Amino acid sequence: MKLLIINGPNLNLLGLREPAIYGSQNYATLCENLQKWAKELGHEIELFQSNHEGVIVDKIQAAYGNFEGIVINPAAYTHTSVAILDALKAVAIPTVEVHLSDISQREAFRQFSFVSLVAKKTICGKGFDGYREAMEWFAEGGQ
Repeated sequence: MKLLIINGPNLNLLGLREPAIYGSQNYATLCENLQKWAKELGHEIELFQSNHEGVIVDKIQAAYGNFEGIVINPAAYTHTSVAILDALKAVAIPTVEVHLSDISQREAFRQFSFVSLVAKKTICGKGFDGYREAMEWFAEGGQ
C-alpha cells in the first residue's frame, strides 16, 4: 500500500523539544524507523514534514489519486486547523491520526482534534510506536 506520512510543525525538532513529553529520539530516527517498518509491512511510503499549514494542505491535495492512505501527526495544527480537516475531507483518502503524547491528558486547549473528525483511527500516547500501529492498521486492510 502506498502511504503518505505527514508530520506537522516542530516535529523536526524531536529530541530537542520537551523530551519529557516527546521523548529523546530525534526526527531522523523516526524517519529511519518509518522506512524500516514500511519495508517490514510491505508499504511504499513518502515522508513529509512542514512547519507551514498551507504547505501541508497542498501536500494533502496533491495526494489525491497518488496515495491509498495518509498517516498524519498534525502537531499543533491538530487543535487549530480547519483547513487541514477540509483538505482531508476533500481528498477522502483513509487517514490515521497519530500523536506522540496523549493529547487527552494534556492542556485543555490540546484535547480537541479537528483531524479526529475525519480520521478513521486516532492513536495517542504511544510515541514512535503509534506510527507503526497506524501502518499495521493499513496493512491489515484498514479503510
